[in-house]
Amino acid sequence: MYPEIEPYASGHLDTGDGNLVYWEECGNPGGKPVVFLHGGPGGGCSPSHRRLFDPSAYRIVLFDQRGCGRSLPHASVSGDLSSNTTWHLVDDMERLRESLGISRWQVFGGSWGSTLALAYAEKHPERVSELVLRGVFTLRSSEVDWYYRGGAANVFPDLWEQFTAPIAGLDGDPVELYAKLLADPDPAVHGPAAVAWSTWEGATGTLLPRPELVADFAVPEYALAFARIENHYFVHNGWLEEGQLIRDAAALKDIPGVIVQGRYDLATPAVSAWDLHKAWPESELVIVPDAGHVYDEPGILAALLAATDRFRAQP
Repeated sequence: MYPEIEPYASGHLDTGDGNLVYWEECGNPGGKPVVFLHGGPGGGCSPSHRRLFDPSAYRIVLFDQRGCGRSLPHASVSGDLSSNTTWHLVDDMERLRESLGISRWQVFGGSWGSTLALAYAEKHPERVSELVLRGVFTLRSSEVDWYYRGGAANVFPDLWEQFTAPIAGLDGDPVELYAKLLADPDPAVHGPAAVAWSTWEGATGTLLPRPELVADFAVPEYALAFARIENHYFVHNGWLEEGQLIRDAAALKDIPGVIVQGRYDLATPAVSAWDLHKAWPESELVIVPDAGHVYDEPGILAALLAATDRFRAQP
């Protein structure tokens, strides 16, 4: 990765509906604009995300999506997510782009960030110079069913038992059952549920176990915002029609793009990247043979850096 850098500008974007979205800029103020979209939803950005781009070539924009990271109000404090939807986030991106005086930017997103990148690019293709996607997730019901309704339990039965412990003995859809726990005002109820939800992703996202990553996902404040926002999106199917992002991929035909996918990604299995590539044949699909889901597994990281390096000199 590129060396550690600090922002040269940062602030909070007032969305006009009570949300203040944290943003920052790093790298070269006169460079090629790129916007980084974090995962989750609800994950937030970290300093390491700045290091995916050549700081001498890129004007790097990062922002924490509504309710998480350094954005306000934080979902660990406020449970009101009524103005937190996919299309609110797409509008936030446009508002941020305009406020920074950027005409077009490269859009880089992994996991949920790939979902948001596709939603944005299909709505505003004229504003996207390139797409770099990792661990493709399109919020089709089959994808959520696999990871949150028992499919992945066939691979991780021990971790699935930990994930379902808070809802053990209850009948119903795990996503809906978790929604009730996470909305409960009692910290003794929503706290353990949030940690169980969040650590499921931290524990299953890598090809080999990484206890330090699981520990990060288990931090209570992070876990509560992450779980509440992610569950909220899944309960509402991301405010997308079934299969919408694959269906509308023809809107991307004039946008150069690279899709990086771990072969053994069990959070967002490779079939979604494959289906997107078929619907968007102009894209390049890179399947990493020895990787899971997270961006900094060696093969995935190498492919992402190769993509951003390749695009850095293109207008």
